[in-house]
Amino acid sequence: MSTVAPPKTRRIKKTDSEINLSDPSWYLNRELTWLEFNRRVLHEAEDERTPLLERLKFIAIVSANLDEFFMKRIGGLKQLVAAELRDVSLDGLTPLQQIQECYNFIRILEGRKYELLHQVLGLLKEQGIVISRVKDLTPRERKKLRNHFTTNIYPLLTPQSIDPAHPFPFISNLSINLLLTLNSASGPDMQFARVKVPVGVSTSRFIPVPGRPDGFVRLEDLLCCNLDMLFPGMEIVRCDLFRVTRNANTELDEEEADDLVEMIETELKERRFAPIVRMQVLEGMPAFQRGRLAAELNINENDDVFVVPEMLAMRDLFELSKLDYPHLHDPTHHPVVHPLLETERNIFHIIRDAGSILLQHPYESFSSSVERFLRDAAADPKVHGIKMTLYRTSSQSRIIDALLLAAQNGKQVAVVVELKARFDEATNLRLAELMERAGIHVTYGVVGLKTHCKVIMIVRQDFNALRRYVHIGTGNYHADTARIYTDIGLLSCSEALGHDVTELFNYLTTGFKPRRKYTRLLTAPRFLKQALLAKIEREAKLHSVHGGGLIQFKINALEDGDIVKALYLASQAGVTIDLIVRDTCRLRPGIRGVSETIRVISIVGRFLEHSRIYYFRNSGEEEYFISSADAMKRNLEARVEVLCPVETPALASEIRAILDVHLRDARSAWDMHPDGSYVQRIPGETEVSGGSHCQLSEYAERRVELYRKRRKKNKQLRLDRSDSE
Repeated sequence: MSTVAPPKTRRIKKTDSEINLSDPSWYLNRELTWLEFNRRVLHEAEDERTPLLERLKFIAIVSANLDEFFMKRIGGLKQLVAAELRDVSLDGLTPLQQIQECYNFIRILEGRKYELLHQVLGLLKEQGIVISRVKDLTPRERKKLRNHFTTNIYPLLTPQSIDPAHPFPFISNLSINLLLTLNSASGPDMQFARVKVPVGVSTSRFIPVPGRPDGFVRLEDLLCCNLDMLFPGMEIVRCDLFRVTRNANTELDEEEADDLVEMIETELKERRFAPIVRMQVLEGMPAFQRGRLAAELNINENDDVFVVPEMLAMRDLFELSKLDYPHLHDPTHHPVVHPLLETERNIFHIIRDAGSILLQHPYESFSSSVERFLRDAAADPKVHGIKMTLYRTSSQSRIIDALLLAAQNGKQVAVVVELKARFDEATNLRLAELMERAGIHVTYGVVGLKTHCKVIMIVRQDFNALRRYVHIGTGNYHADTARIYTDIGLLSCSEALGHDVTELFNYLTTGFKPRRKYTRLLTAPRFLKQALLAKIEREAKLHSVHGGGLIQFKINALEDGDIVKALYLASQAGVTIDLIVRDTCRLRPGIRGVSETIRVISIVGRFLEHSRIYYFRNSGEEEYFISSADAMKRNLEARVEVLCPVETPALASEIRAILDVHLRDARSAWDMHPDGSYVQRIPGETEVSGGSHCQLSEYAERRVELYRKRRKKNKQLRLDRSDSE
């Protein structure tokens, strides 16, 4: 178990017959529980069962996550403080108190992260992978690196003086910078300058050492050792590194915008110059330099400056984690083709015969299922129309290629693009423009709501009538994340689902809000939250009559206060509740009289848990749903989301297997305690030592083998029957 302390929690009050579920003591803080999730992620870098380069990867993941946390969550809290808003959160903290508690947690987490980096780099050194200081290299190696610097790095540098004639320069978000203290015989006793480290422009953060297969130096170290080229004749007194993080919360009022695209472009420009919410400096920077930077950047030196021991921007460790050392990585994962899709037969005929197909990513291939669905639709002469939602996709996307081909082939193509997908706005703007130029009808959803649902509809002329084929998923249409996120998708030609998806797209493309009649889908923001609350209440009532009440959710986050209260009430009625929650969880499980029938586990492993499943036993009339929505206020009240039933018994049994595997996981599961802390499970002698990701991957492979044997047997039976005739 990690030694990082759990988030600070207040004492839980004793329960009585009159439990006030509005009392803040029953709820955990959203921000702190998300940080606690990152402690579990960091534990993967500590766990000796994790291969070395994967351990390095998890350090990079936590670093990237914390960058986004400052940009989004701390940035938002700071805006509330600046606006002098003192409204308390569900757990009773003001915005300022939340910031202070987060800072306390982050400083402990960061300390542990650097300890682990030191350990992992030491172990990598034993494997021949070494990050050296330039000064520790041989003269020959330093000369070769200087030549590399002269040719490939020096032309990219722009040194900037800081003096009365040169105002303090703009510092871009997440950039690494050198603050130089200089002396010159012909000038003042002390001068300052800034140089931006050009990571990602045309060079890597880690520069290979000539003659050493896996020896590297950090770019900033190489730069510091060659500053004489930038400042000839001057004495370099000090070279200090710093990095800033800017607020990403710059959203404008969509309802007042005349042009949504222009508004998003303005937001992106404003984000570039947004206020700074954090400055990181390397340990050893003198107080004078640190104070001057804080003053110039308009931040609080005591609260907003984070001192780190050795390396800024540890998210760049992703570069090293990709080194080609197979024995230092997890075994290569190869998604299987869904057994029904192994054939070259027309995919629409396959779906029509099956009725519905359940897809499990990354265990089953995204390319041979979802991308094929669109590729075949683009080429099929019987397909007349394609509609889809697009929240995030890769910049070089085969999804977009298929849509462009469909438009080129004369099909009606309509895409609802979410321009406000955080940090993907620029990509989505570019793709929207590209699609519009190709004749695709691009819309941007409903004013004031993010379009977060993942839906595709293909309209095809079948042998007797038009038929609608749909894909409804829990994850983005993004080939890269489909290999590392766990998600579920449903391919179906259900007439009822086709009707509902048509209604959904009519709403998304017009924004009109007449009473739309959905027969299967539950949609947010209008119906989904109330439906979940009603189903939770129904489970409690059924349990009081028949017993055996059971609710199981597999979600990324449980943040909505109304959902938490409903679950507390169901638990008090005796309903058994299993919650598989990846990160944020406001609910406290296992409290006598309040939540003693509730257990919460979190799965952290090779893949990122991303699928959402909602299950209700319903007195034996079991209900299984998949969704794009988490149990969060923003998802249920401010986004267009979809909850889709999985009604085919065979597919429902596959969902059941997913839930059971996660609940039994003895390798990657963490059990949550009432105070918000987690303890990782340790497999016993009789338990499966492989985590749920490993088990589900093996299950997918076995399903393929089973289907192949069944097809072979059926083929032989047909041959035997033919021979006998």
